[in-house]
Amino acid sequence: MNGIVLSVSRSIARVTGAALGPYQTAVVRVGFSATWLLFLLSELPHRNELYGPDGPWGHDLAEQLIADNGAFTALMWSDGRAWFEIVYALAVLSSVLLLLGWRTRTMSVLFMVGVLSLQNRSVFMGDGGDNVVHLMSIYLVLTRCGRVWSLDARRARRVAAARARGERAVDRAGPVLWCALGLPLVAVTAAGLLGGDWFVPALLWAVWVSLGLWWLVGRGAEGGQPRILLDVVANIVHNGALVVIMAEACLIYATAGWYKIQGSRWQDGTAVYYPLHLDYFSPWPALSDALAASGTMVMLITYGTVAVQVAFPFTLFNRRVKNVLLAVMMLEHAVIAVTLGLPFFSLAMIAADAVFLPTSFLRRLGGRAARVRGLLPGRGAPVVPAGAADGHGDGRTATVPGPRARPREGEGAVAAGADAVEGKDPGPTHVGFRT
Repeated sequence: MNGIVLSVSRSIARVTGAALGPYQTAVVRVGFSATWLLFLLSELPHRNELYGPDGPWGHDLAEQLIADNGAFTALMWSDGRAWFEIVYALAVLSSVLLLLGWRTRTMSVLFMVGVLSLQNRSVFMGDGGDNVVHLMSIYLVLTRCGRVWSLDARRARRVAAARARGERAVDRAGPVLWCALGLPLVAVTAAGLLGGDWFVPALLWAVWVSLGLWWLVGRGAEGGQPRILLDVVANIVHNGALVVIMAEACLIYATAGWYKIQGSRWQDGTAVYYPLHLDYFSPWPALSDALAASGTMVMLITYGTVAVQVAFPFTLFNRRVKNVLLAVMMLEHAVIAVTLGLPFFSLAMIAADAVFLPTSFLRRLGGRAARVRGLLPGRGAPVVPAGAADGHGDGRTATVPGPRARPREGEGAVAAGADAVEGKDPGPTHVGFRT
């Protein structure tokens, strides 16, 4: 009985004491912001036909659909070309800033607004990759995805160093940004433009209020009870969102695999042959013909795709098998990007898969990138990130728990899925949290 109580107490302390998977969530942040940014830039010449006033799905049709499904899109606030260009430019800018990790929490909200505004404006323009970006843009708002590999993390280290020298660090940009975004939020709410489904307006207000509350609490004494409470709440929300991201990726593969099993073409091993002969999905006809020429190759790819997708959720209980299958799936998406001409779908799926990458691999990758960066002209010795930042706040410091024992095989899908849940966190250190 005592062992059960001790195990439960340790689990609660783990969930509330730290934001798990900082490297995994950082990779997901970079992956999805880069995917959406590249898509927006690639479609820049055709943006008006896809989502703007020149599209076949007119403003009146979009209004009728949104009135029925309650979807959120800022493009319904005006049907003018100027407003569309502003929204599109803000979507590009928020993607860049989220990619760099500047004011991560705020940029994740603006990133979500840009994704939802464009995709919900013309719902028939998307594909499976757009659906994944759509969902992940919402989940990212709930995560502390700027704790490593971000400008926020670098600023937090500088603030911590300044405080260690006895200097006072004042965050001026945070309150200015909070006020600048709060005014339009109040205005559109008062005008009734946030109508429809309640979730997105409630999320916007919750994030805005929480950022203001965090700044007010941060002005008090360090280590105060209100600050600890806010940290605990932020960790719980982050860890819950991390589990949802992992479950979403597993659900995508499981449903895709089981639906494929029911198809006759997948059962007889010929399903891959047909898309390789569609002109729309053949950017490299010679390559497609070469793959389709071998019946054995087509059969192996067809059966292998189904087997990998069905098996992946179950491999989370074995770390080694999971890592092997994860590499196979990422390679498969890279092949799809080249052979079928679906680069953004593949990038979105690879970014979703990245939540399962081992922490040790990501730390080595980050260390190598830091060393390469240090070799550039004008750069000093590389600094490997060891701290955590969250994107906003006053830059005060909080203690991050040190490393914990690696769980045994089969202890649970969550622990085996995202290796930050393995406990490979940095040792005890003081780092700045920004929320």
